[in-house]
Amino acid sequence: MPSTVADLLALLELEPIDEGIYRGIAPETAMQRVFGGQVLAQALMAAGADLARERSPHSLHGYFLRPGDTTTPIVYVVENTRDGRSFSTRRVIARQHGRAIFHMTASFQDFEEGLEHQDVMPETQDPHLLPTMRERLAGNASAGPVSPNEWAALDVRYVEAAADDDGGLQVWLRTAERLPDDNLIHAATLAYASDLTLLAAAAVPHDLRVNEPQVLTASLDHAMWFHRPMRVDDWLLHDQESPSASGGRALGRGRVFDTGGRLVATTVQEGLLRLRT
Repeated sequence: MPSTVADLLALLELEPIDEGIYRGIAPETAMQRVFGGQVLAQALMAAGADLARERSPHSLHGYFLRPGDTTTPIVYVVENTRDGRSFSTRRVIARQHGRAIFHMTASFQDFEEGLEHQDVMPETQDPHLLPTMRERLAGNASAGPVSPNEWAALDVRYVEAAADDDGGLQVWLRTAERLPDDNLIHAATLAYASDLTLLAAAAVPHDLRVNEPQVLTASLDHAMWFHRPMRVDDWLLHDQESPSASGGRALGRGRVFDTGGRLVATTVQEGLLRLRT
């Protein structure tokens, strides 16, 4: 996975193949299947590239259909569903080896003024006082869901007290370096990062870690709503909880706040959460 922000931007820069068809690179990784956040981010970039005018993404809804092959580029086919006066909708199918591995519908909107209200940002800890992911994993081999070497483009810091208080999970995140001034790139980067920990939140009430050998997880679907403009190269708090787990599935739900307390995005993901027998 991207080890630098330059690598991350290269991951988001898709190659146009034909009208409405794009190809995304396959980064080097030790993972056995394509990271879901990569597919989310590239699919959103493909949807945005197909717009005739500049509009910002306000929502996406995606379904993971098959595990992706980490050694093969992914082809994204974009369908122009509708261009209205204020909104544009695109449907994206991600394909490998002639088969669909992911479907997504994304919607984009012109900027406009409107009524304002939001949730209040929860209490948390200063991200500068928290250990980095590398430091956290160095102290406990089972403390996090991923290897830090795979995610060096991101600065991710877990709020340790949050899991002890109410069964939730709080994570501060930002890119390791500055990103371009492009709303689509920031939204795609947040989509990429959001897939890191939502299922981990579902394991917390059971005192489990998703990288433990007996725990099997896989993303099934993922939805996001982008409420306000944000920068992912500044600190964002992903405040997560899991309202339900049953039938081998678990639901993760998150709210993303910036350091000014603005609610900038909402995330929801359902995934497999099974114990190996």
